[in-house]
Amino acid sequence: MAIRLQFLGAAQNVTGSRYLVRANGTTLLVDCGLYQERQYLGRNWDDFPVRAEKLDAVLLTHAHLDHCGWLPRLVREGFAGKVYGTEATTELARLVLLDAAKLQEEDAAFKQRRHEREGRRGPYPEAPLYEAADAVACNDLFVPLRYRQAVAVGEGVEATFVNVGHILGASTVQLAVGHNGRRRTVVFSGDVGRWDMPILKDPETPEEADYILVESTYGDRVHGRPQDIKAALAEVINDTYRRGGNVVIPSFAIERSQEVLYYLNELVREDAIPHLLVFVDSPLAASVTEVFEDHPELFDEEMRELVRQHESPFELPGLKKTRTAAESKAVNHIKGTVVVIAGGGMCTGGRIKHHLVNNISRRESTILFVGYQAAGTLGRLITDGVRKVRILGESRPVRARVERIPGFSGHADRDELLRWLGGVKTEPRRVFVTHGEPEAAQTFGKTLAERRGWSVHVPEYREEVELD
Repeated sequence: MAIRLQFLGAAQNVTGSRYLVRANGTTLLVDCGLYQERQYLGRNWDDFPVRAEKLDAVLLTHAHLDHCGWLPRLVREGFAGKVYGTEATTELARLVLLDAAKLQEEDAAFKQRRHEREGRRGPYPEAPLYEAADAVACNDLFVPLRYRQAVAVGEGVEATFVNVGHILGASTVQLAVGHNGRRRTVVFSGDVGRWDMPILKDPETPEEADYILVESTYGDRVHGRPQDIKAALAEVINDTYRRGGNVVIPSFAIERSQEVLYYLNELVREDAIPHLLVFVDSPLAASVTEVFEDHPELFDEEMRELVRQHESPFELPGLKKTRTAAESKAVNHIKGTVVVIAGGGMCTGGRIKHHLVNNISRRESTILFVGYQAAGTLGRLITDGVRKVRILGESRPVRARVERIPGFSGHADRDELLRWLGGVKTEPRRVFVTHGEPEAAQTFGKTLAERRGWSVHVPEYREEVELD
């Protein structure tokens, strides 16, 4: 029996998660992510190494774009197989992919007009990677599953989705391959969540694994304690209020926006911050929040208790959800301090760019980052301290206060990754460290080899290995 595994993304980089698996005559793709780092955007346009119509199925660990956002392109190229994921993942993916398609169309049209005006061409095709119709075509392919519900995805190939925290519906994919009485288990971590964080239940650790693919986004560092988040958030809001500016928070529509609301709700109830208007300026985040409300079975005990007491943070006093472009633009005309949670966690697209245009050069405002900023993204440039940034085709000075609260991250840090791997009862045959920038991946791989004595490898892009 041989299993062939090829790393088509998230190999010594963070986004574009795609792992091609061939076993027992079945060809699968675990995750189908979009590349978001500027230096790797061209890979989104590369030909897929397997004819799309020959691919049997796709298994999604969760609904973030860097794990599911290339699926409409795959469908556009001819894929018509099944797409497996948890119930919450498939519900969220429908929303995320349609939103991404509309942004692709809008961005392509905007860039085309700008490039015509400037008399130049960009480095990539001036057309959307995929369109709304391609995203809608994905809907009929989704097969929603419950956690721990095993499903046959090929001859002698079985997949099980296990809760891993991180975001609503996120899972580890455990792939069991059997042939001639032998069995191998390959565990794909997806993005490992954190313990003792608000809203969701803690991650479950794998117990059996012959081979493991483990993420390493924060594999070279340790986060602050969750209880420090509230104090840091309060300090930023209170300081910005005293200065008369706005707090602009680039936030991922799934999980991060909801967690920010959770902490804001607590701070308001404690009178630790002024009772300000809070805008969730993302139609996607508003729709995602409705999916959260439909899945209380995934909440931890503290969150369930809030819901029982009718004190859900999703109904924060002063909360406004803006869905239309006109409502979004009106936010920038409000006098006094407001908190704006805007779609586009890495500032690569979405409404956050317009709020940055109106606030990044204001000394009294604060740009607050609460999630990972991949290398080459606008968000990374800002957090790295550049003096000027290009937004919507124009160079703008960075004068606003720029802050980060790393404790918000939904990714496990080094110690939490080790804790997650600590559930494995027997030594795996090999561990592949993925989904991290080169230094983070190499550092975590070295840590894992030294502390556990396991065989560890950090694969390269398009590298192919055979698992016996």
